[in-house]
Amino acid sequence: MPLRVAFDLDGTIADMEGALQREAEKLFGPNVQLRPAGSDHLEPPAHVEDVADDPTKVVSRTEKKVLSGRQLRQLWEHVAGIENFWTTLREIEPGSVARIASMRNNHRLEVMFLTQRPDTAGEITQLQTQRWLASHGFELPSVFVLRGSRGLAATALQMDCVVDDRPENCLEVVTESKARALLMWREPIGLLPPGAKRLGIEPVPSVTEVLRIIEGMIATTPRSTWVSRLRSAIGI
Repeated sequence: MPLRVAFDLDGTIADMEGALQREAEKLFGPNVQLRPAGSDHLEPPAHVEDVADDPTKVVSRTEKKVLSGRQLRQLWEHVAGIENFWTTLREIEPGSVARIASMRNNHRLEVMFLTQRPDTAGEITQLQTQRWLASHGFELPSVFVLRGSRGLAATALQMDCVVDDRPENCLEVVTESKARALLMWREPIGLLPPGAKRLGIEPVPSVTEVLRIIEGMIATTPRSTWVSRLRSAIGI
């Protein structure tokens, strides 16, 4: 049976924050940043609190001003009105989508792309995402727009490996499924959340390293034959 691998998109393969930064600068000027230094991820729309700016805080001309909760919510509302926003993103590592496609074709992988992207104007999120993947070299991509746990999705889809950039998502994978969890971690390894490795979450610095690990999994996966499938079916 082919190896089944699931890839998260935003922060793992697609540069969502770069696209949001460009839109934030259109709205609030060039001297802004999406999140505080040291913060791992940008909050999704459902988790943003509508908190206004602190009027007593003084920001120098050269210092980047972090968006307030109210501004961040305004940014997400602005993005929701952009026609087919999810087709405009860039790859974090140029050529990575095509390399994943090449591995799929050469090694007969089953690849699924997972996302929790909110809806925008234009086509539905799934179709926008499929068009983006196809435009970057992945023919006939399978995209699953999640509304719940990645761990439960990995179990339902019988995944062997899940690649994600959020520690909390990888934790769901290792606690709710049998899939191997690869954490895309481009920050210094010293900033890795405590206990991640002990829980079975494996940090990886790049898509290139992910593909090397998957190649190793392919090499150690027994080949499926008619006899092996029959033995499995009858419990031998």
